[in-house]
Amino acid sequence: MPQDNPPPPFNADDFLRLCTRHPGVYRMYDAKGTLLYVGKAKNLKNRLTSYFKTQQLSPKTAALVGKITHIETTITPSETEALLLEQTLIKQWRPPYNILLRDDKSYPYVLLSNDEFPSLSVQRGQKKGAGRYFGPYPSTGAIRESLSLLQKAFKVRQCSNSFYNNRSRPCLQYQIKRCKAPCVGLVDADEYAEDVRLSTLFLEGRSDHLAHELGQRMEQASAALEFEQAAQYRDQISLVRRVQDQQSMEGGHGNVDVIAAFSLPGGACVHILTVRDGRVLGGQNHFPKTAIEQDNADILNAFLGQYYLSGRTRDLPDELIVNLSHPDFSLLGDAFQQLHGKSLTISRQVRGTRARWQRLAVVNAEQALQARLASHSQTAQRFEQLADTLGLDNLQRIECFDISHTQGEATVASCVVFNPEGALKSAYRRFNIEGITPGDDYAAMHQALMRRFGKHSDGEGQLPDVLLIDGGKGQLHMAQDVLQELAISGITLIGVAKGVTRKAGMETLFLNDSNTTLELDDHAPALHLIQQVRDEAHRFAITGHRARRGKARRTSTLEGIPGVGPKRRRELLNYFGGLQELSRASIDEIAKTPGISTTLAETIYQALHQD
Repeated sequence: MPQDNPPPPFNADDFLRLCTRHPGVYRMYDAKGTLLYVGKAKNLKNRLTSYFKTQQLSPKTAALVGKITHIETTITPSETEALLLEQTLIKQWRPPYNILLRDDKSYPYVLLSNDEFPSLSVQRGQKKGAGRYFGPYPSTGAIRESLSLLQKAFKVRQCSNSFYNNRSRPCLQYQIKRCKAPCVGLVDADEYAEDVRLSTLFLEGRSDHLAHELGQRMEQASAALEFEQAAQYRDQISLVRRVQDQQSMEGGHGNVDVIAAFSLPGGACVHILTVRDGRVLGGQNHFPKTAIEQDNADILNAFLGQYYLSGRTRDLPDELIVNLSHPDFSLLGDAFQQLHGKSLTISRQVRGTRARWQRLAVVNAEQALQARLASHSQTAQRFEQLADTLGLDNLQRIECFDISHTQGEATVASCVVFNPEGALKSAYRRFNIEGITPGDDYAAMHQALMRRFGKHSDGEGQLPDVLLIDGGKGQLHMAQDVLQELAISGITLIGVAKGVTRKAGMETLFLNDSNTTLELDDHAPALHLIQQVRDEAHRFAITGHRARRGKARRTSTLEGIPGVGPKRRRELLNYFGGLQELSRASIDEIAKTPGISTTLAETIYQALHQD
């Protein structure tokens, strides 16, 4: 079965010490790399501190905190932008601890129907209704406020067609002056069309025109001493401005990638902020390897060339907004045109919303790099302490193996690699295990190790200084046998066996053989490094196993039966309505399928009932 290792302890003090006080979005992950929760904050440090410095947490929050092994943050210019980005990420990833949003099928939209007297309504899910859609909106509450304003200002109906078509007299909405009762002919088509036009201006984001008109009406009402009506217009103007602010992350236009490069001694970061149809969809950090003499502009230019001219299929933008200039950008634009058949504008001097996107990308690049360098420094210290503990003069490479399967099904072995800078993901490997007794972890470990280190016997591959084996004495003995069989020496072996309680810090560590244990304090950085590498191997193995298992289970039972190709599979499934009914059919019933002979029906029947 898949190993269920507990996550390593999350060092909240170190994380909070480096955390920013800017507004933004935070994402919490467990040891397997699963996104647990997405939240927003006006002050990221204060908000995240509340998770770890509060004595009394709700059961749900306590369960969440107990699983956290990693937190990522994205800075935004304001809390409103954090809200919008939070909604985008929740919709995309649907984290399990965002319970209040679990029933949200999609962002809400406003639908303006195409009836003779159109209606306004809230729509979710697929856009099935005929008409024009506006949105998406950050929340249903924002839509309700907008529709309430429109209802008061322009009295466009918001009832369903079934309700509208069965009226013989005006409803309550007409009585409270929120509808002009087109259902019973109390408003002519031209007047109603004007109300729809003004409502459309607001929904299109052209609220300045609407606010100006409401302002004139407020002045007129005030001049006529209708102060209550004037106050209502004042409140409506305030609401228009508030909704405009909520849409500020979507205030631009076009398909744009906003890219910022930033470097410090020890590394560089390039942050890409993706904007599609004027909406910020999120950001991604890249950490290219750099030479000492390269400045930020050189780093940015080199990155853009590799990223956009690699030939990979991407959701390509129409424009790049960058934080630096480089003389080779014109060449990059020409190469982009030649490779992708479309022009690419690279801009640095931008204004308004585009300038805010640019600043946002710069801030995120700076914060991401600072956090990464701090993490790398901690990893290097852990490598040094583990080297001292093991008595090694030099520790540059750690490899760890883990086995994952479900009752012997789709067994996968993982190999992850760490160096003093952290995970070396380019060196990760997975091995699909074949030809063993299902569930035999020892045989699976033997096969994986032979495939990994057998190449070294042929002169390929780099050997690790330390080899971690996720398992007890049996797996450790298997690793010893493989290295001895391949005549490989000079590798320090560590077996990581889970303790009785299966809690982090309670593992038993075997050093080189099953008779020698390695004793480390619960808070020792060397132990934390071992736990980190072991859990990464576990995560990588589980991910590969689930992918392989899912692929196997998606494969039709009919595949592989001699004489049954795609056309006959389709005929069989169409004739019986599915594999379940086909499995229940007799040979004679199967033979009734067009194109299936009695002999082939017997073959199909035997294949479906071979267990």
